[in-house]
Amino acid sequence: MAKLMLLTLLGLGLALFRDHRASYQARLNAFREVKPVELPNCNLVKGIESGSEDLEILPSGLAFISSGLKYPGIKSFEPDKPGKILLMDLNEEDPTVLELKITGSKFDHSSFNPHGISTFTDEDNTVYLLVVNHPDFKSTVELFKFQEEEKSLLHLKTIRHELLPNLNDIVAVGPEHFYATNDHYFVDHYLRSWELYLGLAWSYVVYYSPTEVQVMADGFDFANGINISPDGKYVYIAELLAHKIHVYEKHANWTLTPLKSLDFNTLVDNISVDPVTGDLWVGCHPNGMRIFFYDPENPPASEVIRIQNILTEEPKVTRVYAENGTVLQGSTVASVYKGKLLIGTVFQKALYCEL
Repeated sequence: MAKLMLLTLLGLGLALFRDHRASYQARLNAFREVKPVELPNCNLVKGIESGSEDLEILPSGLAFISSGLKYPGIKSFEPDKPGKILLMDLNEEDPTVLELKITGSKFDHSSFNPHGISTFTDEDNTVYLLVVNHPDFKSTVELFKFQEEEKSLLHLKTIRHELLPNLNDIVAVGPEHFYATNDHYFVDHYLRSWELYLGLAWSYVVYYSPTEVQVMADGFDFANGINISPDGKYVYIAELLAHKIHVYEKHANWTLTPLKSLDFNTLVDNISVDPVTGDLWVGCHPNGMRIFFYDPENPPASEVIRIQNILTEEPKVTRVYAENGTVLQGSTVASVYKGKLLIGTVFQKALYCEL
């Protein structure tokens, strides 16, 4: 009898394991191959070799790029070098990148590990750059003031909070006010891996201000990119492993109400919003398995989608760019400026294209 019970339990365990493995593979799009979509004139950006995970373009055409991310379980081509913030002027004929000098006595350069970034421009045209940072694989938000003439960032403040344990992306709604995604619930690496494998969907979005910090949305299977509509009325959240982008209505008290969701056949990462049209541009991973289990012989592909009229009943979704990884590996972000498209990656290069 005991043997029969043991065999039954083993059978149940194997069945559960197979179910979870199938679900895990489906969530990672493990078997998807890319159909290429080419653009007429694309060039790799000189000076970017270890990632351009997130980027933000100012109305002037200056682009901030976070580079050198070290993230648990993800490839890094420069694991022993600190990360950096790069500047690129998209008004130039053949734009190149410049590393921004960071000043401020309390900032630790050696542990700088930048992830998601966002800008906020004050009424006096002061530009603040908010950067998700992972010093020693913890999570902070670093607040900088951009000094354009000096081509530097002045470090103003480090923000830490117990509701900001696993930060991924951020969207600024004030100099020290932002929404941010936590892509995991657990902090412990072992528990994080089980959370990912089992698809617990416990990650969440937080609103932060110096006087109030609150969870505003939860139940996500790896909350990733976040951004806001040009009129400030709607917040967009990318749910990476559910292949969804969620639209939330933002209220005067900063709370969020779910409005709609869009489904995709790709892992949606960072979201950029065209300030003129309101279109969403999304860097995507067609096959997430190749991101988390890197093989140089079978590298992760890149894909960019554009979403027009997202608030209507029939949004238009276009695959703007797709490539199997021979040129660009692991696209995470895409943003447009005057007919040009800049595409960033989690750990590799960046691409600049004409549309």
